[in-house]
Amino acid sequence: MDLKAVRTFVAVAETGQFQKAAIDLALTQQAVSKRIGALEGELGVRLFTRTARGAALTIDGQAFLPHARALLQAAERAAASVRPGSRALRVDVVGRRLATAGLLRDFHRAHPAITLDVVTLSDADEAVAAVRAGAIDAAFRAVTRPGGQLPDDVRATPVFDEPLQLCVGPAHRFAAAPAVTPAQLAGHRIWMPGAAPGTEWRAYYDDLAAAFGLTLDTIGPDFGIEALLDALADSATLATFFGRRTPLVWPDGHDLRRITLHGPTPVYPHSLLWRGDNPHPGLTALRDHLAALPVEHPDAETWRPSWAQRRTPPG
Repeated sequence: MDLKAVRTFVAVAETGQFQKAAIDLALTQQAVSKRIGALEGELGVRLFTRTARGAALTIDGQAFLPHARALLQAAERAAASVRPGSRALRVDVVGRRLATAGLLRDFHRAHPAITLDVVTLSDADEAVAAVRAGAIDAAFRAVTRPGGQLPDDVRATPVFDEPLQLCVGPAHRFAAAPAVTPAQLAGHRIWMPGAAPGTEWRAYYDDLAAAFGLTLDTIGPDFGIEALLDALADSATLATFFGRRTPLVWPDGHDLRRITLHGPTPVYPHSLLWRGDNPHPGLTALRDHLAALPVEHPDAETWRPSWAQRRTPPG
């Protein structure tokens, strides 16, 4: 159904005159009459009768009026759902409990009027495809392509280098250590279930393992962080890595340890990806918010893969 004709019908019904409706709609009276005639032809009924005072609704016109108004309201809601500034800003994060989700929560606190829709896609390639297709507005990912090479319409900028920590159970060799170096972990089993080949985090940990002679074990199903923490608590040999900003909660009896890594400190390079022609004002606000964050260098010496871009200070 032609919504312009429906809008014209509602205007005539509310003003009671074709001429007044034409003025309100910035149309000629002839154009208004033509639209009403086309709508009556489509419906197969007369909607108005001409009177000395203008136009009066017929019985069919009275029956159609509430539905016509509902059609216009539905059309406005549909348009608003995708209108920049009205539509929620849709952002992909690697995990809802990881550092990038925390960055997004900080942004929401600073900009509570911007509605967010948070999603978790499987890997960076899927995120890039979703950005290009317009399925999401932005994604927090590590960009593993050499030199940050991405499709021409996708932009990326480093936003946060997250230091890693070692997590072990109370019986592990390093449980009492205040800090360890990556080189000290050579030969130790680092369990990373769920680090599937082809994902950006697997690429990162493969490079980390190669650089320091680590034994990276990805065997076994990924039952989630809670199951991983349970396994660490009961083992004297298992260890894993978590980002320093990843919040972890475990039962009192687990007595797990989060140990600083230094000399150098491995950092995970989070970047923001977006489409260069995306007009959503919330995206601009998010980029400005992240660009204003201070560059954190908690340790004098850090390690990142050769493909990881460095973040420069704001300003």
